Amino acid sequence: MDDKRNLIAAILLSVAILLGWNFVADKFFPTPDKPDVTTTVAGADGTPAAATQGQPSALPVPGGTSPAAQTVRSVETALAEGTRVPIDTPAIQGSINLVGARIDDITLSKYRQTIAKDSPPVRLFAPGGTKAAYFASLGWGAQGIEVPGPATVWTASGDKLTPSTPVTLSWSNATGQSFRIEYSIDTDYLITAKQTIANTGAAPVTASSFALIDRLGTPTDPHEKDSWTIHVGPTGYLGGKSVFDVDYDDVEEAADRSIRYNSAGWLGFTDKYWLAAIVPAKGERVTAAISSPAANNYQTLFARDFTTVAPGKQVTTTSRIFAGAKEVRILSAYQNDLGITRLSNAIDWGWFEFFEVPIFKLLDWLFKQVGNFGVAIMVLTLIIRLGMFPIAQRQFQSMAQMRLVQPKMKALQERFKDDKPKMQQELMKLYKDEKINPLAGCLPILIQIPIFYALYKVLMLTIEMRHQPFALWIKDLSAPDPAHILNLFGLLPFTPPSILSIGILALILGVTMFLQFRLNPAPADPVQEQVFKIMPWLFMFIMAPFAAGLLLYWITNNILSIGQQQWMYRKYPALKTAIAK
Repeated sequence: MDDKRNLIAAILLSVAILLGWNFVADKFFPTPDKPDVTTTVAGADGTPAAATQGQPSALPVPGGTSPAAQTVRSVETALAEGTRVPIDTPAIQGSINLVGARIDDITLSKYRQTIAKDSPPVRLFAPGGTKAAYFASLGWGAQGIEVPGPATVWTASGDKLTPSTPVTLSWSNATGQSFRIEYSIDTDYLITAKQTIANTGAAPVTASSFALIDRLGTPTDPHEKDSWTIHVGPTGYLGGKSVFDVDYDDVEEAADRSIRYNSAGWLGFTDKYWLAAIVPAKGERVTAAISSPAANNYQTLFARDFTTVAPGKQVTTTSRIFAGAKEVRILSAYQNDLGITRLSNAIDWGWFEFFEVPIFKLLDWLFKQVGNFGVAIMVLTLIIRLGMFPIAQRQFQSMAQMRLVQPKMKALQERFKDDKPKMQQELMKLYKDEKINPLAGCLPILIQIPIFYALYKVLMLTIEMRHQPFALWIKDLSAPDPAHILNLFGLLPFTPPSILSIGILALILGVTMFLQFRLNPAPADPVQEQVFKIMPWLFMFIMAPFAAGLLLYWITNNILSIGQQQWMYRKYPALKTAIAK
C-alpha cells in the first residue's frame, strides 16, 4: 500500500513539474522579443492573390508585400489617415477603413490591458503598416473584370455601425459591375457581412468571394505562448475537425507556406483570451487555408467556388467575423443559436472538456452568488470535499486497518521472500480475512488529479477569471502571487529568479501540506519518510509560479483535509491510536 501511495504521489509531483516547466522555462530561457500583438503588428498589405484578375482557383495563393517593406507608424497616425466609419457597441469600439473596406480598428471595451484603473482597453485589431497590424478583410476574385482591392476607396451609406444601424459600402468598376458589402453587428462580438456583386454589363462574369484575417507577428507575453496545455495560434473547425495542432512555425514550414482544407466551419487566430475568426454561412461549401504570405505574416482565409453572374443578375454571399473575447457563454450561444460548428472549441479545453466545462460552470455560478472569485474557489473546494467525505472516511479507516495488520504483513513478506507469487497470494488472503481494501486510501488522491487539472485549465483559459481580485494583495487570481518574500514584497530593489520567487500563498501551501503529511502515518521505509518530509517544500517551489487561484484551491483543500482528519480522530479515538503505532 505504501508503494501504491508513493507511486500516486510521484505522479502528482510529475504533473506539477510538467505544468510548472512552462513558467520556469519562460523566465530562465526567454525567447527573443517580437512585436506585441496585444497592443498592435505591422501588416502586409493583406491582398491575397484571389483579388487579382484571372485567378483560376477560388482559393487564393499566398501573396502580398513583406511587412519589412512597409512604413511603420503609430496606430493614432494610421487611424487619422483617410475616411472611416465608426463602430460603437456595448462590447467593442473601433472603425471600418473605407480604403480597402477593412475592419482594422477594434478595441474591447470591457477588458483592460492590465489591472491598473487607468489601463487602456485591449486592442485586438489595428491598421496595416502599424506595429501590430491585425485586421479582417472581404473581397472578390474574378476573371476578366476589375474587382475592388486593398487600395479601393469605398462609399459608405450610414454614419456609424451599431447594433441598430447597419452600414453599406459600395463601389463600381468601369465595365458595369457593382460591389456592395452590408455590415451589421450585434451587441457582443459578431459582425455579419453580406457581399453582393451585381452585373449590369452586357456579358456574364465569373466571380468568387472570400474573407480573410491578416496578422503579423506572434504574442510576446510568456503567458500567451503556445504550450502543450494551451493552444495559441491558427485554429478553426477545418476538414471536419477542430484544429489545435497547427502553430505559426508549421505554416511557415509547409509546402507553399500554406496548409489547405476542403471545408471550413470557421477559422482564425486564437490567443489565450481573444479570438479573431471568419465564418462562412452555415453549410456553405468553401475551401480554406492557413498561410504565411511573408516572413512573420500570417493569414487565415476561405473562398467560395466561382459562379457565373448573368447580365441583370446579382449574387449575394454572407460571412461573419468574430472579433472579441472568448467568453464561454457567448461562444456557446453562437454555436448553439447560429450553428457555428464547435465555436466553443476556440477555448482549448483539451481531452477533459467533459469534466472541465462542468467545473467552470459551477465555479462561474458560485461567483455570481458570492461576488468574489476567490471565495467562489473556496466554496467550490468545500463542495468537492463534502462530496468526497464518505470516500475520505473509508480512507482513514483503511489506513488504520493497514497499520493494525502491518506486523502480519511483514511476517508474510519475511516468510515468503523467496516466493513472490505465493507472498502476493497470502497478502490478498490477509486483506480478505481482515476485510481491507488496499486501494481505499489511494482513491481520494486519484480523484484529486482530474479536479486539480480541470481547475488549472479553467484558471488558465477562461477570460472570466482574468483580472479577478480576491482580497488584500491578490488583485488577479489568474496571475501568480505578486508578493515575493525574498525581496520583502518589493521593498528590496531586486527581482528574485523564478525558482526563488516564493510568494505568501506558496509558503502557506507548503506549511499546510507539511501539517497534513504530519497527520498521516509515517511510511515504514525511512527513505520514504524523508521523501515525504521534503515533498511539501518541493511543491512550494514548484507551485509558486502558478496562478494564485490554483494555490488558493490547494491551500483550502489542505486546510479542509486537516480539519477532516482531526474530526475523524476525535470521533474515532481508536483510529488515531492505530495510526500512531
